[in-house]
Amino acid sequence: MTLNCQDVITYIKEFTLEGENINLFEDASSTEVEYVEINKMKIPRFVNEFWTSKQRQASSLHEVSYRACFKPQLPRFFINLLTKKGDKVYDPFSGRGTTVIEAGILGRNIVSNDINPLSQILTMPRFFVPNIKAVIERLDQIPYIKSARADLDLSMFYHPETEAEIVSLKNYLKQKSLKKQQDPLDSWIKMVATNRLTGHSPGFFSVYTLPPNQAVTPDRQIKINTDRNQKPEYRDTKKLIIKKSKSLIRKLKKTEIKNLYNAGKSGLYLTKDARNTSEIPDESICLTVTSPPFLDVVQYDKDNWLRCWFNGIDADEIASKITMSKTIEEWSAVMQEVFYELYRVTKSGGWLAFEVGEVKGGKLKLDEYVVPLGIRAGFIVLES
Repeated sequence: MTLNCQDVITYIKEFTLEGENINLFEDASSTEVEYVEINKMKIPRFVNEFWTSKQRQASSLHEVSYRACFKPQLPRFFINLLTKKGDKVYDPFSGRGTTVIEAGILGRNIVSNDINPLSQILTMPRFFVPNIKAVIERLDQIPYIKSARADLDLSMFYHPETEAEIVSLKNYLKQKSLKKQQDPLDSWIKMVATNRLTGHSPGFFSVYTLPPNQAVTPDRQIKINTDRNQKPEYRDTKKLIIKKSKSLIRKLKKTEIKNLYNAGKSGLYLTKDARNTSEIPDESICLTVTSPPFLDVVQYDKDNWLRCWFNGIDADEIASKITMSKTIEEWSAVMQEVFYELYRVTKSGGWLAFEVGEVKGGKLKLDEYVVPLGIRAGFIVLES
């Protein structure tokens, strides 16, 4: 079904979370409409609970930790409402890949972009869901050298035997990549291992530390170990990779696995500045669902330094490319260029859902800054 702007407005106004299969023109409504004046324009703000943990639980395939990511129910809401199977869905700030993975599950085609190469490492492998037996066999083939040690001190995080297994896996994956022999199975193992490096439960390779989307500094970990009177215990990395692999695919249906494979094979994966994505053809995107970096609130390089080390990525180099504007004026200038590029790639009749929130303790409501950027680029804002 193709919806026009008025159809979408009606749906949003009459939306309720009572059940997931809601008819377009259902009478029940819980949406409040308030208006905010932006650049002398009266813009509606629709207030409701459109996606929440009250809904059907998201696919287990999304359970990959990454800083500042939104719930899968958010892109699902827009994908179901604004696209049909086979349409192309894009995320220019893909992060852990929530938008494109959800789009793939739902039978849409995808374009994924993030200037941080970790995004592609965490995203692409999940389109090619492996057989667990194959994962086990591949792990058994990887040579583990007990004397292997990292080129930096990681003793505050790992037991020596665990560190040896991590370094051995890191070296194996590096050699496969250099020889251009890394296949989807290797990529899956790399993705899972990257996600298991540190965390706050025995399901991770490390001793207890902060949640896996925030790798603390070695000095901070030493303090955590002292305060908790703990020292790293041995963790069997193979068993943990297998356990997490089983967990990721536990809820997937056969049709979803097929949808993901098809989306993955035809997908476009970029590591570009979102302002310059020339690989994406003009007017080719039906829907973009994204959430940009929010000023300097999240320090992506500091949170991901250990993941970057494992994958041979220069964290400082990546940090220099990521937009971490300190002022709203700087942020708006960068986002304006992003909007111009998004307008170029969006089909006539296509849609853009640009998720932002409040920052600086609620003093800055970023949606009020985003609306003029979108209008200036050529987009039309929904008006009730």
